[in-house]
Amino acid sequence: MGARLKTGLWVRAVMRRISSDGTSAMVLKKGDEDAGAVLIVLRDRDDNVALLRENGSDWIRADIQDAAGLEDYLERQRRYDPDLWVIELEVRNVATPLERTLGSRRADLDVMH
Repeated sequence: MGARLKTGLWVRAVMRRISSDGTSAMVLKKGDEDAGAVLIVLRDRDDNVALLRENGSDWIRADIQDAAGLEDYLERQRRYDPDLWVIELEVRNVATPLERTLGSRRADLDVMH
């Protein structure tokens, strides 16, 4: 049986970890503390953008071409899911695969026993 860490706890932990290496991290939209979905906006100093979304226990990149496309996507997601969290990270290069280091909110309770 699988479970998820509470979203608010996971977001705060990731933001603390990301911020510890000097990366700017901020919450753009606070969602449900217990079970809200999470979108992560990556933005670099050249104003390139990328968006990560959860896909099961993995993170995948949404097909976003520019800042206008990002805003349209975020607005649709906010209307669809009022419990949604949106966090933004300022990174050196949006092409760097940060999703490999984020980890998952899922925890396999059977492994913990």
